[in-house]
Amino acid sequence: MARTIELEALEQRVEKAQMNVIKTKQKYNTAVATLKNLMDKRDALKRDELITAIMKSDKSYEQILQFIKADQVNE
Repeated sequence: MARTIELEALEQRVEKAQMNVIKTKQKYNTAVATLKNLMDKRDALKRDELITAIMKSDKSYEQILQFIKADQVNE
């Protein structure tokens, strides 16, 4: 009889642990989605800032592209 009680108690603990994992995974997935959304917004703002700077610049498209490519060669 004692083994049955131990097994039942263990089963309850396993079930509780499984539920904890499910809840934790849901929180993780929500946090990852929030992070991705924020990073996408940040990247969009950076892109907009870069485009605005390029448009306001007196440099030509070719000059800007040459500058960027030259920087890549130096790395």
